[in-house]
Amino acid sequence: MPDWMHGVLGTNCPIRENALSQKRLSKIDIVHCAASVVLLNPREPLQRQGKCHKLEPMVKVEKEAKTTARLRRELLKWYARNRRDLPWRRNTDPYAIWVSEIMLQQTRVAVVVERYQAFMARFPTLVALALASEEEVLALWSGLGYYRRARMLHKAAQFVASQNQGNLPVRSEALRMLPGIGSYTAAAIASIAHGECVAVVDGNVERVLCRLAGWQEGASRTGGAALKRKIEGLAAELVDPRQPGDFNQAVMELGATVCLPRNPQCLVCPISSHCKTRGEHKTAPRPQMLSREVSHALSVRSAQYPGKGGGSGAREVLLEQRPAELRVMPGLWELPTLRDAAVPEQYLRLTVRHAIMQVNYYVRIRTVFEDDVDELTVAGGERRWVPLGDAGAMALTGLTRKVLARTHLLLAPPLDSIAPEPVADVL
Repeated sequence: MPDWMHGVLGTNCPIRENALSQKRLSKIDIVHCAASVVLLNPREPLQRQGKCHKLEPMVKVEKEAKTTARLRRELLKWYARNRRDLPWRRNTDPYAIWVSEIMLQQTRVAVVVERYQAFMARFPTLVALALASEEEVLALWSGLGYYRRARMLHKAAQFVASQNQGNLPVRSEALRMLPGIGSYTAAAIASIAHGECVAVVDGNVERVLCRLAGWQEGASRTGGAALKRKIEGLAAELVDPRQPGDFNQAVMELGATVCLPRNPQCLVCPISSHCKTRGEHKTAPRPQMLSREVSHALSVRSAQYPGKGGGSGAREVLLEQRPAELRVMPGLWELPTLRDAAVPEQYLRLTVRHAIMQVNYYVRIRTVFEDDVDELTVAGGERRWVPLGDAGAMALTGLTRKVLARTHLLLAPPLDSIAPEPVADVL
């Protein structure tokens, strides 16, 4: 046996021992795999030659690589044909992608489209957002819910404008250092805007990958840290290094339009041949919604200064600012709360249902005259009579905006948009 073969074959390798005893090797097949060489003696069955040099892992790796490549092609081809025409997909501006990804957390796409366009029209650049007041930002965020997102977006824009000349970091690791940007958002910006090969994992991606691999859905939200790591690992393996941004969006699009939480459309799924569940899967139980009854006062009067907010005949509505120390929606403006949740039928203006996270609020709205406000309402934060023409530009709660729109006191359409399912990337 030539001397070079001694270095290739291990000292305990049965092939090497067989070659030494026979002084020669007949018809040796050389298989190159990465940097190593595998030598096989065709006279002995592979299982009798020991386990030091196995072909099975090599064949498996090659097969998995081909399968992954085919899955990528099939999914990207489907995405190119079926992707929705959303405004943030029309360019690769990292600022625009950032705004859209923050808005899309726990909010329906249909609502985000409208609010995104208004937001970008008012704040077309990161510097424009940084120079705005918080109240301006919250006013344009009104109706999207989870206002902490807007505050963190504003703070991050101010930081980037002052410390980085208004340019967002390029790499996902640096993006994660900014307020309000977690691993999901950072990966989305870096992959879509800059082509970084990093996987995005949100709720839609998690569901797709769990079904694809046959793992139980929802476990990562109930303490399944090991499953979460497996999901992230699989996502990293599958992401296409040549088109990471499109691939990440394709998986999210698949989860949003085909691989739905309930009644998935498996017959039209482009990667169903790779899926281990194919419609037969355990669906994570829907979080149970709580129900609460609340009542608010709708008090409208003639404007004290007719020249402001609409001229003669203008009216004003009484609004109350939520205290800054509250955890939920601090600083936003709402209708005053009634002392008594029960509203007599003759005073009932309307009833609405409004969902916030896991709570369904059944809301009664009572018409209250100016002279009765103090007697019928609970004292809270600062109160202000606001011209109806100005109310739409204020940072209103989603419920207040909905009530004013349904009573035709506000021109802006109502937005009932907050999804009940939590997302871990909200900071």
